[in-house]
Order: sequence, then C-alpha cells, then structure tokens
Amino acid sequence: MIKSRAAAFALACAVQALALLTPAAAQGLRPSPAPAASAAPQAADYIVAVVNSEPITNGEVRARMARFAQEMTDRGQPLPPRQVFEREVLERLISEKAQLQVAHDNGVKVEDALLDQAEQQVARNNQLTVPELHRRMESQGMSARQFRADLRDQLMLQRLRDHEFESKGKVTEIEIDQFLAQEEAAAQDPNNIELNLAHILVAVPENASEAQVAQIQAKAQQVLQRARAGEDFAKLGQEFPDGRPFGGTGVPVGLRPVDRLPPLFVQAVQNVPEGGVSNLVRSAAGFHIVKLFERRHAGLPGAVVTQTHVRHILLRPGPKLTEAQAVQQLADFKRRIVAGQADFAALAHEYSQDATALNGGDLGWTNPGLFVPEFEEAMNALAPGQIADPVITRFGVHLIQVLGRRQQKLTKDEIREIARNALREKKIEEAYVDWAQEVRGRAYVEYREPPR
Repeated sequence: MIKSRAAAFALACAVQALALLTPAAAQGLRPSPAPAASAAPQAADYIVAVVNSEPITNGEVRARMARFAQEMTDRGQPLPPRQVFEREVLERLISEKAQLQVAHDNGVKVEDALLDQAEQQVARNNQLTVPELHRRMESQGMSARQFRADLRDQLMLQRLRDHEFESKGKVTEIEIDQFLAQEEAAAQDPNNIELNLAHILVAVPENASEAQVAQIQAKAQQVLQRARAGEDFAKLGQEFPDGRPFGGTGVPVGLRPVDRLPPLFVQAVQNVPEGGVSNLVRSAAGFHIVKLFERRHAGLPGAVVTQTHVRHILLRPGPKLTEAQAVQQLADFKRRIVAGQADFAALAHEYSQDATALNGGDLGWTNPGLFVPEFEEAMNALAPGQIADPVITRFGVHLIQVLGRRQQKLTKDEIREIARNALREKKIEEAYVDWAQEVRGRAYVEYREPPR
C-alpha cells in the first residue's frame, strides 16, 4: 500500500532547497534583513518580474541565490558569473510561481501538521532544534514565517507531483531487463565506484585575518591527528557545531556515486584506504577532514543491503477525521504503548486502515527505497524497538515501529523490484519536467527591473 518510489522530489528535496546558510557560503550574496526575504514588495525592495499577475521581488531572488550559493560551495562547485546566476535563479522562481498557481487552482493544500513535520525534519537534518533553526535563519536575513512559507510551497509542489504524475510511471519487464544489463555492465567499470564518506568542518569566519586562519588551520591539524590516532570520528565532529549547515559533523553519508559527492572530497580520498583519513581540505567554508568508511563498485547485481523489519498503524484523514485529529490519536496510541497500557499489534488490528491491519500492521522485512521518503526517513532514524512520532505522508498518518534490522543479499526478484522503482521514478521525473516546461511556456511573464 505505502510501498512506492524512492522519490528524490519529496521532503528530502524540500530540505535541500531550504539548506541553511553560512557566512562563507553566501560569498556576498547574503539577503538583506527581513524585508528582502518578504514575498511582498516593500519600501527597500522592488519587483523584478510578474507571473500571471503575481510579483517576484528582488529580495526573493537574493535570498534564493544565497541558498543556492551555499549548496554549491558545499559541493565544492564554483559559482557562475553573477549576471548568469541571477538570471538562472529568476527563471527558476518564475517556473515555481507558475506551478504553484496551478497547485492552488487544483485545490492542493498543505496542512499545518505536515508543515510542522517537514520543519522538524529540516532541523534534524541540520542537527538543530526548531527554535535553533529559526534563529539561524533569522541571523541570515530570513524570518521564520518566510522560511515556513517557502517550505509550504515546496511541499505543495511535491503533492501536486504525487497526484498528477504517479500514473506516468508504468514500467515493462523488457525495460527492467535492459536496465539491469546496463547496471551489470557499469559494475564491471573500475571507474564506476561508490564512496561512504564523513567529514568534519573546522569553520573559518568570513573576513578572517591571516593570523586567525593560521590559528584555525593549526586547530584543524590537531583534529586530523586525533582522527588518525583512532578517536571516534562522529564524536570529534560534535566539537565543531559550526559545521552543521554543511553536514560536517563526522557522520557518514552512506554509499553514494562519486558524481553525487563534492569533488573536493572525492579527490581528497582518492588514494586513501578504507578507514583512512585525508589530509586537510580547504574550501570557502573552512578546513575539512574527510574519512573514507567504504569504497565499492556500483551496480545492483549481488548487492547486499540493510533490511528493516517494520510495522505501522495507518489512519486516513477524511470527513470524520482531520489530519490533526489523526496525529493526536496516533500520538495517544504511542503514549499508551510505551507505558505498557496497549499492544501495538492489537491497536493496528483494530484501527489501521490498510491491508496490514490483519497482520497487526506488519510490513515485513523491507529493502531501502521501497517507501515514500517521509516514511523511510522516520523509519531509518529508529533503533529496533523504538516508535516514531506520527508521520504524515500522502497516504495518511502513520505510527511506525522498527522491529529489527539485518544485512541481506538481494534476491533476483528484489533486484528487479528495485530496478522497477528506479525506472518508475525516472519516468515520473521526466513527465514532471515536461509538464513544468509546458506550464512555464503558458505563463504570462512581465520582466521589470533586473535583480541586483
């Protein structure tokens, strides 16, 4: 029922689009104080474009440029020339505005409960509490209100995509055969590898003097020596909270293709053995220490994955049950289960509104990528025996419990199912991109003053 695509557009995409800023990352593109982040024209702001009668302001462009600049700096990518950058960001905002208008016309809504959940996920991904997240955003010129408004927009686009394009993802057995043949060939390529990295960032403040940089470099060198001496890498990373917005806290990111990792980091570990630590890496944000946890050839055949045994209780909001009421009811279920006053399986059998109710909500042993992202993120954060707070997905509201984890080699059928999901997601994404271009082409756009 909830098994579906390993979507990249969902909550994780919204989180990435709303990544936190650091002074080094902004590189002169930091938005001005709160008025510049406002969606409405203000005295210190002006309109740069109008999309079907809705304005886009210079402040919106500057704020989005600052966020993209941080993401690019994080990946070790150079920024394009400023005029090119401004134009690209403006065009992206125009496209988003046109899509959001379609979402509004179609009655797409994002309830506060889902928005709260997404905001909490952004905070967790940056190892912050929600109040800390708000303070960090406000220090960079974006109010908590505008941050939530932007996040709501991303979630609306996600829901629109889920509703309109899920049917576009039909995959044939022949397509799966072709995909697996390509993956098998890729696995034989010695250059097609995946890396599991972690890094610690010792941040350098913006406009630091040479003496300050030298002092910070010496501190980073000490951290490097401690890491090479065998100290716990994640614990070392906790000593440098300024690295949080870059994920630089010593926590492994999991196996990823090299083209999805910052080139600086890939180059730094090129000759580093598994378990080894790189030399210091300098970026605009500061000094990085990179540890290589695992290196392996990419490709599905014969893959070993971490499977999770999970169960859930699903409530579907409707005329008699609002989303907020479903969240409250499942939160009460969790309280009773944790207190030993109720049994998870019994509650699932009585209340869960899907076919798993007959099995006490048991979803069995599952492979990575088989659930929608919100469900999977909550599941992956749990240790065996733990229960998550209620989680909202497009299927309803879930109470999730992890029963166990194991390493398992994929069967041929499981490999084919993973291939099917990957192909389905690719088709949906292609259909969405075509639709977005069509919506942009139909929109009436009036350009005013250029952004600056």
